[in-house]
Amino acid sequence: MHRRLHGRGALFDTDPAGLAPRLVGLRPYQHRAHPVEHPKELPLVLFTGARGLGKSAVLGELREAYRGHTPVALIDCADEQFARPPADRPAESWSPVAQALLVVAEQLAEPVTGAGRIQFPRLMSGLVAVAASGWGDADSERIRREVERILLLGESGSWVSGFAGRWAGKVAAKVVAAATGTGPLLSGAIEATLESVAEGFSHRRHQKASVWYRTYPNAGGHAQRGLMLLAGHFRAGGTSREHAERYLVRALLADLTEAYTGVLPRMQRLGRPLVLVDNAQAPPGPGLVDAVLRDRAEGIADRVVFVGARRGEGREALRNAARRGLPEVARRSGWTPDAAVPSSRALLVSLPALSPDDTLHIVGAVCDETPVPPQLPHATHRLTGGNPLGIALLAESAAQHLPGATSLGELLTADVRLHEDQDGAPAYRELLDRLVPADRLDELTVLAAAHDHDSACALASALLPDDFGPSDVRALQTRLAEEGLPGVPGHFVGDPFVRTLLLLRLHLRDADHSGWRAAHETLIAHYAPDADEGSGRAGYRLYHELALGSADSAVAHLRDTFPTADTRTWLRTLRFVAAAPYFHAHDADGRDFTGRGDRRAAVALGRTDAAQEVPPGVDAVLHLRVRRLLHSVWQLSDPLVLPDPKVCDRLRFELEQLSNLRPAGNALLWRASRDWPASALAGRPLDTWDDEEDGEGTAGGPGGEA
Repeated sequence: MHRRLHGRGALFDTDPAGLAPRLVGLRPYQHRAHPVEHPKELPLVLFTGARGLGKSAVLGELREAYRGHTPVALIDCADEQFARPPADRPAESWSPVAQALLVVAEQLAEPVTGAGRIQFPRLMSGLVAVAASGWGDADSERIRREVERILLLGESGSWVSGFAGRWAGKVAAKVVAAATGTGPLLSGAIEATLESVAEGFSHRRHQKASVWYRTYPNAGGHAQRGLMLLAGHFRAGGTSREHAERYLVRALLADLTEAYTGVLPRMQRLGRPLVLVDNAQAPPGPGLVDAVLRDRAEGIADRVVFVGARRGEGREALRNAARRGLPEVARRSGWTPDAAVPSSRALLVSLPALSPDDTLHIVGAVCDETPVPPQLPHATHRLTGGNPLGIALLAESAAQHLPGATSLGELLTADVRLHEDQDGAPAYRELLDRLVPADRLDELTVLAAAHDHDSACALASALLPDDFGPSDVRALQTRLAEEGLPGVPGHFVGDPFVRTLLLLRLHLRDADHSGWRAAHETLIAHYAPDADEGSGRAGYRLYHELALGSADSAVAHLRDTFPTADTRTWLRTLRFVAAAPYFHAHDADGRDFTGRGDRRAAVALGRTDAAQEVPPGVDAVLHLRVRRLLHSVWQLSDPLVLPDPKVCDRLRFELEQLSNLRPAGNALLWRASRDWPASALAGRPLDTWDDEEDGEGTAGGPGGEA
């Protein structure tokens, strides 16, 4: 059973078997064989989704589950080692894919239970040829250093130190001699490599590697010419380099196939080798994935389990891939490839959010003996939407700051120390560092207050640099969608958790909250009254006024529309307006209040009714009831506070009383009086049952929109 992950049993379970043992052919954490689901051709599995869903954690757990039992390699394409060549290595003789193949092979070569070290003579020969094309002005020490690392891929493990040193010295000597004019540089290095392969491997099966490059296109049956063509194509860049890289990937897979061929290797090696590729949307990920998929589509078989993780859904890059949710592959993947389409060889698996029960267990495990308020786990799940990273970090903040902290807002703004040797930082900053693109954090902080492209452009025009215009807004929308954070109707940043974190940053960015006020004032002006108030503009304007602490207009609108508006639309407007963010208290006039108190509860419970001046000519009872109701929903909708049972009771009472005033809408108001308090206490969003047809209204956002 998986040891640290929650909600991922469909991948790691053994009885019945989850996806991992059915692909690898081994039980996780055990050296016990398991029947494979795809005995002839494997899907290349990619976990997809936005940041923070635990894709990297899943790959790390897979490595732990199979390390030592079958060859395993894990690379992170976001690592610096894949971003650029070493300082002394020419770009013409280096690429992220070539570097990745070296790193992967080094890890796969390690001995495992019942079987020795895997050798990679084909890959080794190709990598030496590629490296040699950049040795024109290199010193002998650099050549020796590069060669020795590559040549270790050909070692069996029993005599590494002596043989590798002699081998590297021989190749380096030939290269140095060629550089001083006694012979062609590249051909000298390749000739020495092929000779060393022939000399170093006495077994006929291994000696075949020295002639494998005879089949390289236009090699004419000569391995040395094949390697020179490979190096030339690599150095040429563009599609020529992609062709060479694909051949290097094929060399790695051929070496692995060789290691599993024959009676003795099959008896010793249980399961299949496993290659894990994190952040596969970044180089070298696309090159590796494409090479494997194309070869498999052309009938070049291998037995390697490739499992990767990529940000977003990969719909453009892998149009014909099979798509499943993780629960759908728990017992059977249902994957079958299209014979002619390479991308159909991929199986994209989306990781689901964690459940409230998962959240409860994670918070309990992290907090251990720290007393936890009973509503905290459910409130954490509501805030994060089941985001594993968010749950884990909030749980850590709770462990460090309870019982002093009284809300999730305080846990987010408190410093959390994730490593003993590092200083702490506010939890919301730690989360934003991991959940949004760092190069667009400032722009997203402002645009998180927007609802659509037009309102985002209004914010950009007023608050962002002049060179950030409408096209940049669209580009940022596209990027968010590509990373798995598409917009939803009514919000520029669709994910509620990420949007809350960004708005919190906007609120705290200036000591006087001037940026916060400017953003909402800009949008209040953008949604100024016009001739078509029924379009929903009023709801957006009231939302932003409430975010600045001014509730008068919202109360008046809800009061005046209650007798005539469609009941469902009225409830939806109430819910939308009351979802306005609230990051710290306001005084009676809506100004920022430096205290810790939350006036919403006092208003909701009627404690301020006596001091409230009711506008002349309006129903005072209805006015105060709507005011109490708005503040009740405002507080209970706030993802940063724990639900107050007293406010829930008051919400129930106010909705009951309103249901008596609207016979036509009695059923919906009565239902809301029961469902909304229960949902708030359980950490669920307030529902308006938009998908139900009961003759009492239609779906829509504020004023029938969004």
